[in-house]
Amino acid sequence: MSETKPKKTSIAMLREQLAHVQQADDPLLAALAADPRKGVASLLLQTNRRLTAQANAEAAFEQRLQLERACWAKGQSLVAGIDEVGRGPLAGPVVTCAIELPHNFHLLGVNDSKQLTAHEREALYPQILSACVGVGIGIASPKQIDHLNIYQATRVAMRDAVLALPQQPDALLIDAMQIDVPMPQQKLIKGDARSVSIGAASIVAKVYRDHLMSMYDRVYPGYNFAQNDGYGTAAHLAALDQLGVTPIHRRSFSPVTKRLHQN
Repeated sequence: MSETKPKKTSIAMLREQLAHVQQADDPLLAALAADPRKGVASLLLQTNRRLTAQANAEAAFEQRLQLERACWAKGQSLVAGIDEVGRGPLAGPVVTCAIELPHNFHLLGVNDSKQLTAHEREALYPQILSACVGVGIGIASPKQIDHLNIYQATRVAMRDAVLALPQQPDALLIDAMQIDVPMPQQKLIKGDARSVSIGAASIVAKVYRDHLMSMYDRVYPGYNFAQNDGYGTAAHLAALDQLGVTPIHRRSFSPVTKRLHQN
């Protein structure tokens, strides 16, 4: 009587098991390496690619934490990352965010908001707010921008964001700016891609402003603010010609100034 060969685990079951593998040295990977089935080989390839991508994301995240870790090592326990969004549009405010993250913060997707899709930003937004130690928002209105100029209005909004924090930070990491607060601060070029804190601030500021512009789209229909965020797209400029200037347009910006003079 011939022996019955043990039944191999199905491809579907292996797929489910491999989905839970988080380490490249997991014994299951070694055990399946000898399985001759093409389906198993394909699953192993997919799993190894996923683990490699995950390891790369972990390494990149750790690199973006180096500035925070350097501050923490100096005894600056509470570090705030600061960023802005909305300096270029013709309409709407500049929104700034100051955010303080805990030392165990671990959201790998947090990066420069410009490198993320709108869906990714919206998904990360509540997770960042839930995990952070503190968050402050600063807003420079179109009138402030017209009165101060865009650079100075942004600096004021960044200062307001810092002052709105529930706990005042020991150090600031700021994207491409220096602001008027009596705290140690590092001005960083492309800081939103170099610092997790600034990256988190960039995401929160961006989503916050996007929601504002969606609201303004309902208040001032026809300008397509929900899609163009107030930037001077061809459709937005055409709407300015047809509908005129709204209270949220920046009158000191030349495309708006030009149309005011035309009227």
